[in-house]
Amino acid sequence: MRGASRASLAEATERLEAVLSAGDAAALGDELFAVLRLLDREHVLRRALADPARPADQRSGLASAVLDGKVSPAAAEFVAEVVRLRWARSTDLTDAVERFAVIAEVASVEASGRLDDLEDELFRFDRIVEAQPELRGVLVDHRVAGERKATLVGELLEGKTTPATLRLVTEAVTHPRGRSLERVLAEFGRIAAERRNRLVAVVRTAVDLSEQQKTRLTAALSAQYGRDVHVNIEVDPAVLGGMSIRVGDEEIDGTIVRRLNDIRRRIERAS
Repeated sequence: MRGASRASLAEATERLEAVLSAGDAAALGDELFAVLRLLDREHVLRRALADPARPADQRSGLASAVLDGKVSPAAAEFVAEVVRLRWARSTDLTDAVERFAVIAEVASVEASGRLDDLEDELFRFDRIVEAQPELRGVLVDHRVAGERKATLVGELLEGKTTPATLRLVTEAVTHPRGRSLERVLAEFGRIAAERRNRLVAVVRTAVDLSEQQKTRLTAALSAQYGRDVHVNIEVDPAVLGGMSIRVGDEEIDGTIVRRLNDIRRRIERAS
């Protein structure tokens, strides 16, 4: 994202917080996702709303006219304010709207004290999909209607997760916007973590960790990075022993598999 877009993103995020504090965050999230789908579908409209050559008042007025009666006044007013800002590219605008929609969904969970549940559920769903190729095949198949995918997600998650998790997973499955399902889920998870200004660590281990072990590991990682760290555990017998930890782009690999591979490479170099 370019400089103008980053500045606009920061300003719009501040405005979003004011809107969230005054209304129904979950409803706002749903409406912003609806706006996102409209902008992704209507390319001419998206370009017009992000065109820096158009006066800000004109862009804002166009957004208000298009959304009048289709979303709540609070959502329409927020979008009208967002399009007044400078976006380097039209896709930066839509990326921002998606981010705002996710933030609104996350805020609705935060208010009920279930933000940890949301992060864990997004991660677990990602692992379920990875472990079931047939399920993943259906969810990412462009030939399968979005309504069918949404129904399938509902059957899998209804009553088993927070409502926000169900909404976010449904959005990721039905409207990936050219990205893999795994990438969308990871991005939504990062936004949830950022809500509390904390990092996400993905830990691969041969056996599951006890709550005490997980608590100690979380404390150690938080101390190392100087920030709160949310730990997601991925049990993978293929690692044989030890664990690997990925935080962002950084990976700490202490698995037996890694050590065996290091030994093998040294032997190959010596022969």
